[in-house]
Amino acid sequence: MKQPCLLILSFLIVCIPAYAQKKKPSGFENRMSGLAVTVDAGLLIPNSKQAAFYRGTPDCPNTINRVLLSQQYGTAIWNSLVNQGLISPSAIPSYHSFQIAEYGKMAYKLSYQIGVGIRYDYPSGWGWLLRFDFSQLTAASQFLLSSTNGTGILGRNQYVACDIYGQEKRIFIDLGIAKRIPLSNKFDLEFDLGFDLNNTKVSKHAINVGGKSYSILDVWNGASPDVGTGTIPYINQGGIGIGGFGTLALGYLFNGAGIDLGYSAYFTQTKYKGFNDNDCFALQHVVFLRFCLNNFSFFSK
Repeated sequence: MKQPCLLILSFLIVCIPAYAQKKKPSGFENRMSGLAVTVDAGLLIPNSKQAAFYRGTPDCPNTINRVLLSQQYGTAIWNSLVNQGLISPSAIPSYHSFQIAEYGKMAYKLSYQIGVGIRYDYPSGWGWLLRFDFSQLTAASQFLLSSTNGTGILGRNQYVACDIYGQEKRIFIDLGIAKRIPLSNKFDLEFDLGFDLNNTKVSKHAINVGGKSYSILDVWNGASPDVGTGTIPYINQGGIGIGGFGTLALGYLFNGAGIDLGYSAYFTQTKYKGFNDNDCFALQHVVFLRFCLNNFSFFSK
């Protein structure tokens, strides 16, 4: 999928300049043209399908049981829960008796997205763009730990609710074509279409049991982190994914610059260790405000 998309997009970017110079429709005589620098900030609405990586189930790279049932952490967790009266020693005599009754359904929280880029607009309203964006996402949920002392969340008095969360950083690189349509003297309607390359870095994955956090990132090469078990340097569990995007924006022009309010839909592959590549494709949404600077006269004396 990656090579055909790049080939088609490269062909369009090469062909547009020649076509655009010949076409100069009415309404573009005084519009922005040439090179522009862009700065954008927006709200990223990620797809929870990809957050399943952080559930902590036995089929995931980072499992809750690896830490919960380990000698190194299990005893500390058991002591903490007993001291807080969250479990009964008679019902759960040691950490070996811990049991996860229910895994939570992970979901991403709304996140910011910020970025910079360049674009080139031709007098015809066609153009191309290259954009770099950054976002930090947090996925969160709860899992239920077995308990018999009547405490926990309302309606499920045989369990202790524990938090689980993961955090990742994403970098997006967008290459695309743009078409501006004049609506009035000051307003444009813009359509963008292009190719997306993204890189994901998993930076945190932890559980919170009894008010204390424990990292479950696998730095033990799949082994149980018992006393004496060595660790290895953490290797990023994310990766490079591909996809595409489409954008609709309303632009306001003033003095060689512009402000765009827009919406982008991304169908992207976000790669994670141990996840099927095809299962990592999902639809995501971005609502953004973008500032375009086309007049560089302030650099001159």
